[in-house]
Amino acid sequence: MFKPSRRGFLVGCSTAIAAWASGLSFTAFGSAENEPNQDILVVIFLRGGVDGINIVPPIAGDDRGRYEARRPRLAVPVTGANAALPLDERFGLHPGAAALHGLFQDNKLAIIHAAGLTSDTRSHFDAMQFMELGTPDSKSSTTGWLTRHLQSAGNLPTPIIMPAVAVGNLQPTSLLGSRESIGMTTPNDFNFGGHWRYGDWQRDAMRKMYRGDSWLHQAGVQTLDAIDVVESANPGSYTPGNGAVYPNSSFGRSLQTVAQVIRMQLGLRVATIDLGGWDTHEYQGNTGGGYFFDKLNELGRGIEALLLDLSNDNGTDHTQRLTVVVMSEFGRSFQENASQGTDHGHGNVMLVAGGAVNGGRVYGAWPGLATEQLYDRRDLAITTDYRRVLSEILIRRMGNPKLGVIFPGYQDYAPLGVVQGADIDPDYAGETPATPTPQPTPPATSQRIFLPTIQR
Repeated sequence: MFKPSRRGFLVGCSTAIAAWASGLSFTAFGSAENEPNQDILVVIFLRGGVDGINIVPPIAGDDRGRYEARRPRLAVPVTGANAALPLDERFGLHPGAAALHGLFQDNKLAIIHAAGLTSDTRSHFDAMQFMELGTPDSKSSTTGWLTRHLQSAGNLPTPIIMPAVAVGNLQPTSLLGSRESIGMTTPNDFNFGGHWRYGDWQRDAMRKMYRGDSWLHQAGVQTLDAIDVVESANPGSYTPGNGAVYPNSSFGRSLQTVAQVIRMQLGLRVATIDLGGWDTHEYQGNTGGGYFFDKLNELGRGIEALLLDLSNDNGTDHTQRLTVVVMSEFGRSFQENASQGTDHGHGNVMLVAGGAVNGGRVYGAWPGLATEQLYDRRDLAITTDYRRVLSEILIRRMGNPKLGVIFPGYQDYAPLGVVQGADIDPDYAGETPATPTPQPTPPATSQRIFLPTIQR
């Protein structure tokens, strides 16, 4: 028999629908009084291996000379057009990320340099799988690290309508095995697509079809309940708040989707978004311009719009409970290649943004760019395991110390001070909560539902 999890999606939806029908607003289900620990984690994954050295290049000292020598065409200049935006006495920010520079100056953005996955791989697929499973050098896990976070968090209430959203067409590996996550492109598309004349009959017929105790029956009901809730909020009428303007791209629309769901107060705790296009083997963009400039501009303006949109929702500042982390599978080679690009590398940068971030600082131990300081004498070395950054967010912001479950084998919790919050003693015990036998992906998608099946 299929058994929903403790924070069963079905329970949350059914409760919400019953209450909403009685005249309550959505805010009642996402209020601090009714739901403790409302912090939200948004994970943006830059697919393709972003060039962290050019996002945050050295602007002074011996490493500046080494950087210019190894990247005679790609180096971001320190003066003139497209000059690096200064962060501190050592580092600058790529001019394409001007929007991020504003957040950095407002102490809403922290940068962790020389961070990443410590596994020795330059394979996109292996590196992404290791990172998103949360198990470097092992692909045996049947659940992603975000799934295990939701499973092990002991501070979440039972009725959560929508605890996790994967924005886009595919569920990321970080949510592998999750029965609490929904995939959607936009809330407006998350609807029942039956014929207008027979819509009520079709909904009723669908519910009769999904009576039963199997995982498929339960998943069908979960989907129908979620659609009822989201449709009732009239998501097509959404206007970003506070003058926020999202990039006119799928990434911008994905960020707006996250903002909409947060404003609906449906209990969102985790959201994932992908931004691809970072595998810059050729024509990356010389002297701070070109393709890389445009990609960073999209990334920066999107994060800026998200924080602005959520900064004042009828007097509520959602950014105080929002943490956005940006990561990628690996960095790029220190030496530019003959095609005016960079090849697969190792060390990278991570970005953390939000209202409870100790921003305005570049964190992490800088390993240096001398040949003997490079990883394999060719790439930026890693001095901060990416799990160290995520663990701090999980403990200080999400209130979940179950690191042994979320990141099996990792026992090096030592907060950098990137985010605000109380430290809880990490629990390194590796007793993973009971995980259901993997099943085909439940029919919770952003596509319209038609009889007789739920289509992806």
